[in-house]
Formats: sequence, structure tokens, C-alpha cells
Amino acid sequence: MRTLSVALDARSYPIHIGTGLLADPGLILPYLKSKRVAVITNTVVGPLYLAPFVAALRERGLRVTEIVLPDGEAHKDWPTLNLIFDGLLGDRCDRSTTLIALGGGVVGDMVGFAAASYQRGVPFIQVPTTLLSQVDSSVGGKTAINHPLGKNMIGAFYQPRLVLADIATLNTLPDRELKAGLAEVIKYGLIRDLPFLEWIEANLERLLARDADALAEAVERSCRNKAEVVAADETEQGERATLNLGHTFGHAIETGLGYGEWLHGEAVAAGAVMAAELSHQLGWITEADVARVRRIHERAGLPVKGAPLGADRYLELMAHDKKVSDGTLRLVLLKAIGKAVISAEASTAEIRATIEACC
Repeated sequence: MRTLSVALDARSYPIHIGTGLLADPGLILPYLKSKRVAVITNTVVGPLYLAPFVAALRERGLRVTEIVLPDGEAHKDWPTLNLIFDGLLGDRCDRSTTLIALGGGVVGDMVGFAAASYQRGVPFIQVPTTLLSQVDSSVGGKTAINHPLGKNMIGAFYQPRLVLADIATLNTLPDRELKAGLAEVIKYGLIRDLPFLEWIEANLERLLARDADALAEAVERSCRNKAEVVAADETEQGERATLNLGHTFGHAIETGLGYGEWLHGEAVAAGAVMAAELSHQLGWITEADVARVRRIHERAGLPVKGAPLGADRYLELMAHDKKVSDGTLRLVLLKAIGKAVISAEASTAEIRATIEACC
């Protein structure tokens, strides 16, 4: 087992990464406030992992509430969030109950938001079961639900007590979901860790083949990058926004097509290529750099062209981005491969030209 820490003073917490961790409830027990827990999962992950996980917890004397949500980004909304509250209230869960998110990014985001809100805040633990959630969404305390006008627009910064990433759960992950997770792995190399990007380029076939050692290395190095950024800028006042490379374009795709039509990682991949193209238009990176960004995403089996929504629709949706400040859209762009910046330098005409060239 590999262990990292997210350094947030009194709210610091560990990230455990390894194989077979779900079968060891002893890793979770030190982070519980009481013997009451609620395990929240969805209709896809639940049949695979819920019963043995809950049985192991009950063997340790815990009282467990089970809540199963519908699967998918389309259900990351108020009605589904209320299903969590219905289950907690129906089982009389009190403020000492720890919520455990067993699933991918959608489950983790919603459980975190529920934990931040239920009785004004209860502890929670992330047990991510997808590559994307293990390398990104389970770490850092961003929790949210979607709104028809924008992705992740309603939520809170609320840190977990523990992240438990069991690499073995990736063996049941559909190929499309695995590839979507690779988009977030690649992102870390592009924005701040060039040696990691070079490692990904050299080991991409191993990752696609689900080599356990390669996946563990990718999860650890991704989490290490994110933990460093979160420790420096927890609530995204500066550097943390660079973690959103490709996300402004990508969120427009997800919202414009309807949540769930494209996976989040697929939209981020296309968005990263668009961000690279715009960075080239601004004279910051070369055409060869853009080709490199496009090539690694293609090799990972990810889209490199955006959805054909039309430039006007993209611009309309991007105007709702959380990085908009005083009416000015700020984008995460590349000054170099391995160095991202937050910039408002691109004109509307340049952004439009990028969209038209990349969709």
C-alpha cells in the first residue's frame, strides 16, 4: 500500500492506494466518529462491491445504512441528492454518522455535498472505484451537483477524512471509463509535471492493458500532484484553477449535449486539445506541441475534436464558467508543455477561431 497526505493542518488526511483495500475495514475504522456509517453507492457499483464491503464493516460491529443511487451524470442533481437525505433521515442517522462514498466521481461529488449539508456537516470518506475518481475527484474536497445551465455549479469545498483507492476495482471498469480517467492523468503532466507526461507516453499501453503496477504508479503520481496543489490553494483562489485544463471547453460540451452523453474525461480530452490550440494561437507553444497533446489523447482512445455545438453555443455556455470574474472569461492555457497558466488574454475572436478549428 502507498500512502500520501493532503496537508491541510488540522484537516489533513491520508490517501491510501493499493490492491485489495476494500477487504480491510481496519483502514477505515480510525477515521470514524462513531460506529454509525452510511455507505452510498449506485446501481452499477453496488452489485459489484456493496455487499462484501458492508459485511466487512458489520463484522467490526458497525451499524450500516445502505443507500443506492441511480447511475450516471444525468442524475447528479437535486432529486438524487435528496435520495441521500431521505435515506439518512429515514434511518435516523445523527451528526456522528460518517458517510462513505463508494463509487466514481458522481457518487463522490454528491456524497461530499450531502456530508457538507446534512445536519450542517458530518464526516465523510471517499472510496473511489473509477480511475477518474481515484486520480482526481476524490481528492481535494470539491463537491457539487449540476444545474441545467452549468456543470458543478452548486456545491461546497468540504474535505474527506480519508481517501481509499483500491486499484483492484479498476478491473471491472468498462474500457470507455478507463480511457476517460486517463484524460485526468494526462492533464497533470501537461499542466505541471513534464517528467510524469513523459512517463505516461512511455507507459500508455501498460495503462490501457490495466497493468496493476502501472495503474498504481499513475494514481500515486496524479494524487501527489493534486495534493500539492490543494495544500497550497484549497479553495481555488489561484494555482488550483490550473487543474481545470480543458474543463471550460469540456464542461460546455457536457452541458450542451446533455449530461452523460459524453463522459467527463472525454470532454476534458477534447477541451485540452482546444486549450493547446488556443495557446498556440497566442504564440506560447509550437504546432509540434499541439500535435503532441493531440497524439497522446488519440493514443489513449480519447476524442480530440469537440462536439459540433457551434461557436455561439460554446461561448454562451462558457460564459457560465466558474473562472469568469467581473464578466471576463479566464482560461487555463499552456505557456509550455508542463506549465499551465490562468489567462484572460485570449480575445473572443481567438476563442471562436479555436472552437471552429477544433470542432
